[in-house]
Amino acid sequence: MTNLLLLGFLPSGSEWIIIALVILLLFGGKKIPELMRGLGKGVKSFKDGVNEAKEEINKAKDDIDTPASKDK
Repeated sequence: MTNLLLLGFLPSGSEWIIIALVILLLFGGKKIPELMRGLGKGVKSFKDGVNEAKEEINKAKDDIDTPASKDK
C-alpha cells in the first residue's frame, strides 16, 4: 500500500522537464557538468565501498568456514 502511495508522488514526464529547467536556471549551463562529474565520482566511490565491504564479508565468511571443515 505504501509503495503505491509513494509512486503517486513521483514526477511524470512534463514535471521532469520543469525540474530540469529549474535546475538549469539555478545552476547555469556551466555548473551542471561539474555537478554531474561530482555526482558520478560520488556514485563510483559508493560502489567501490560497497564492493570492498562485500569482499570483507566474504573473506570473513571463508575464514570462519575453513576451520570448521578441517575439524570434520
